[in-house]
Amino acid sequence: MNRFEQKKADFYNALDRLEESLVESPTEIIIDGALHRFEFTFELAWKVIKTYLEYMGMVEKTGSPRETIQNGFKQGLISDGEEWIEMMLARNLLSHLYDENESRNIYRNIKEKYVKLLKELKEKLNTI
Repeated sequence: MNRFEQKKADFYNALDRLEESLVESPTEIIIDGALHRFEFTFELAWKVIKTYLEYMGMVEKTGSPRETIQNGFKQGLISDGEEWIEMMLARNLLSHLYDENESRNIYRNIKEKYVKLLKELKEKLNTI
């Protein structure tokens, strides 16, 4: 299995675990677990985009998550670059500070928007 296929499989597994956490009744521990799974899933998502772009020779080297998202949008891997940037900023907030109100807003966005974006990426990767 090449590096891209391995990253893709890791992303798919993480997304499955994230989706599992979102169907549970939202207790404090479930929300905290979902937020952690979201962080992990987002990391794998942007890294699988990066690996694919490099593997296909579409870019020499990609750097930051922002740059990777922009390149993924340009290459048609993701459909909404602005929402992906918003998702990246939410992920960054979670890893640098903990504000309960903000984390609950992010949890809501994960359920309402971000998981859909991640699933769209999975669907696109399935066609590759």
